[in-house]
Amino acid sequence: MKTHKIAVLSGDGIGPEVVSETIKVLKVVEQIFKYNFEFEEALIGAIAIDETGNPLPDATLQLCKDADAVLFGSIGDPKYDNNPNAKVRPEQGLLKLRKELGLFANIRPIKAYESLLGKSPLKRSHIEETDMVIFRELINGIYFGEKFTSEDGTHAYDTCSYHRKDIEEITHLAFQEAMKRRKKVMLVDKANVLDTSRLWRKVAMDISQEYPEVELDFLFVDNAAMQLIINPKQFDVILTENMFGDIISDEGSVIGGSIGLLPSASIGTENALFEPIHGSYPQAEGKGIANPMASILSAAMMLRYLGLEDGAKAIENAVENAINNLIVTSDLDETSDYSTSVVANYIAKILLSDHDHHSYFNFENVLMGKSTII
Repeated sequence: MKTHKIAVLSGDGIGPEVVSETIKVLKVVEQIFKYNFEFEEALIGAIAIDETGNPLPDATLQLCKDADAVLFGSIGDPKYDNNPNAKVRPEQGLLKLRKELGLFANIRPIKAYESLLGKSPLKRSHIEETDMVIFRELINGIYFGEKFTSEDGTHAYDTCSYHRKDIEEITHLAFQEAMKRRKKVMLVDKANVLDTSRLWRKVAMDISQEYPEVELDFLFVDNAAMQLIINPKQFDVILTENMFGDIISDEGSVIGGSIGLLPSASIGTENALFEPIHGSYPQAEGKGIANPMASILSAAMMLRYLGLEDGAKAIENAVENAINNLIVTSDLDETSDYSTSVVANYIAKILLSDHDHHSYFNFENVLMGKSTII
């Protein structure tokens, strides 16, 4: 079995907590399926600025380029968020990493779990059976365009720019995913106002000719934001540009009941990065209340990318078992006192018990809230 080199970038806030629990789960999967992982950690974000002055040190970037995949935690720190004059910011490290690795496609699955439908602020009848994937272009658009602020601070602009080739790559990925699902692609744009959106629409229509079985439809982003709330189950694969995707994918988190459930993958031609979308959540740092599921599900996406489908499915099934049995953190059940570690331990236990390795885990300890070492 090939050894898969995994670059581990835990980052800031709750990143180190959820990533350490994810690695625990991955080591159980490694044991069960006889995989071989080689984990190597590196700095990024605020902690990298504090230690090196650079949010993406050269050594970190090189490690990621050499790895088979990157397991990412989170970045961000209030001391930078609350300082508008900061010249160096944690987020600059992630943006540069995406660009340097050519991670042009961000993929975010959004699913409504039956046992958690009551946790969403949306009506049960609106969200039940929701199962979609958002494909967001990640390394172009307004986030990476020319930026300007006048010396007197009274005028600023950010340029949104796309070339056809920037759109083609991710559009093919979205159609290919739709072929595995319900064969529907919804392009979200603002083609009534923006030239870039009209280009997106033209490219999508051209490429759709190569996938005659897939239905292509369009929504303006303002309408799409509304439709995500009132009828999310209509969506199968959503395709969109960078800024629109950033906004609507976070909006989609209310469907599942917690942003702590949402994993993501950022894919390039030669590299890939996997991360929860919840951010650094500094208010929860060190309290043991962070939900590890988004990070663990991101690891499942990583395994699938590496061709380790059995392990990916096993993790997803174990997480769903934990959700169904309400072995969850307090963001999903306000009466829960299960910690980050206990939830991850339970998921590990399910993995082991499903594969006849009962002796490795003491289930009673988990239910009592004890941390069991694996």
